[in-house]
Amino acid sequence: MPSYVAPTKDMQFILHEVLEVTASDVPGYDELEADFTSAVLEEAGKLASDVLAPLNAVGDTEGCRLENGVVRTPTGFKEAFEQLKAGGWTGLDCDPEYGGQGMPYLLGTAVGEVFVAANMAFNMYAGLTHGAYSAIHTHGTDQQKATYLPKMVSCDWTGTMNLTEPHCGTDLGLMRTKAEPQDDGSFKITGQKIFISAGDHDMSENVIHLVLAKIPGGPAGIKGVSLFIVPKFMVGEDQKLGERNAVSVGKIEEKMGIHGNSTCVMNYDGATGYLLGEEHKGMRAMFTMMNEARLGVGLQGYAQAEAAYQNAVIYANDRLQGRDVTGTKNPDGPADPLIVHPDIRRSLMDQKSFVEGARAFTFWGASLIDRVHRSGDTQADGLISLLTPVIKGFQTDKGFDAAVAAQQVYGGHGYIEEWGMSQFARDARITMIYEGANGVQALDLVGRKLAQDGGKHVMAFFDLIKSFIKENEGDARMAEFLGPLKAASKDLQAAAMYFMAQGVKNPNNALAGSYDFMHLFGHTALGFMWARMAKAAFAALDGGASDAEFYETKIATGRYYMTRQLPATAMHLARINSGAEPVMALKAANF
Repeated sequence: MPSYVAPTKDMQFILHEVLEVTASDVPGYDELEADFTSAVLEEAGKLASDVLAPLNAVGDTEGCRLENGVVRTPTGFKEAFEQLKAGGWTGLDCDPEYGGQGMPYLLGTAVGEVFVAANMAFNMYAGLTHGAYSAIHTHGTDQQKATYLPKMVSCDWTGTMNLTEPHCGTDLGLMRTKAEPQDDGSFKITGQKIFISAGDHDMSENVIHLVLAKIPGGPAGIKGVSLFIVPKFMVGEDQKLGERNAVSVGKIEEKMGIHGNSTCVMNYDGATGYLLGEEHKGMRAMFTMMNEARLGVGLQGYAQAEAAYQNAVIYANDRLQGRDVTGTKNPDGPADPLIVHPDIRRSLMDQKSFVEGARAFTFWGASLIDRVHRSGDTQADGLISLLTPVIKGFQTDKGFDAAVAAQQVYGGHGYIEEWGMSQFARDARITMIYEGANGVQALDLVGRKLAQDGGKHVMAFFDLIKSFIKENEGDARMAEFLGPLKAASKDLQAAAMYFMAQGVKNPNNALAGSYDFMHLFGHTALGFMWARMAKAAFAALDGGASDAEFYETKIATGRYYMTRQLPATAMHLARINSGAEPVMALKAANF
């Protein structure tokens, strides 16, 4: 059975030596002392290794089941959920007014990675609740917040998001779920939603659904969508539960992965709901939840890769296969371990350099979210809005690739279920699809985010890289990081200029290159992160760090990314410059 150990040392490195959190002017970051964050991450790591990781295969094997209208979670999940709640983990970065601990979102992100890597399907129950909490916290009335948030912070009640319907996924303007106004100010919700993660289960007293629906007579399409709070059980005064609402589970979906999470078809048969936010402004409220969810899904992508990578490294060191072509490394055995072979090293370095770069990118993104929420920084808001589809799309694509590469290290044993490696690939696969499929993320990036506010946010990203290069070009050791970063940044700028010049003439020129642009952007962002990490590692070595090997390993890993991965930006630029013609050449009938 696969194992997992939280990479707390690497997390600490990013928090304190790359992001330098305690020196930040973000309110609350001065409390994130190294000893404190280390203690939090170590405790999270223990829970992940000792409780959650052993249940990962259990959830995959047993799955969830629907019995007489009640969803049963896998063996051990309920007890583990109680431990998660008892430790206060569900409210780590939530508002103290509602029982949360008020820690920065960045710390919640770091802890989230640990739990996701150990057991992604299990963590989704609390993760979706956090998203629903955020939407109500931002858009709810004082009464709604007082009614729902305390129990959601503690996860006594959990939350969901209900968007998709059988006939519409991304195009939510086509939805048919209705919300009929009632005399008491409530609404009757009628319709069916599908693919609802954590839609129902036996681990909480109540489930608070956030449901998109249309109020009759409202504007057509997406402009007529509103968001509603629809509890599984009605909530009376003092948060006491009343009768069952008219919402039920039609079935649990049979899925490729995340079997431990109950992905439900939800039927609303005149269920009582309460408007969240303004009428016909449902997407604005839902995006509060979805933007948080998209960063969380980007995290899922590299967290599954981290767990798979850890096990691939163990196997590569243990499995004897062939001899090192440069000379025997295990003379007392019948063969050398896999780790000696260059192609295995290449695969593991691909995985390691991606995971560590993605971790830094995600933590930086989380710090921008903190800057927005805690300081009201509009520049940070624009920047994280630009980066969100890259974090989600690029990291889940590459995270899945890395999980498959880790499985490949095992050879045939990777394809055998007893080794557990296929689960990482199967679980990672959904991250490329939900919370907006990656093709949609690419379209959002090129079609909306790139030109947002006159393109000033992408220009701010370029300026960050340009300033970093200028500040560090006097350090000869940084040359092998700054040169490739500069080249990648130029490729990204050239792609953006192509879209500006050609996209107006033929929008398909931009749309056909959008997926390559997302990956070009992702590589450039990870190159920027590796340059920053290299700078921090060199500084630590200059300061006489006691663990020199850690920093030397960090530099070598970054050097690998800059030489073996970052050159992909040139390939993506060449594809973009080819325009729409090769993509659109065939008639539909000729596919």
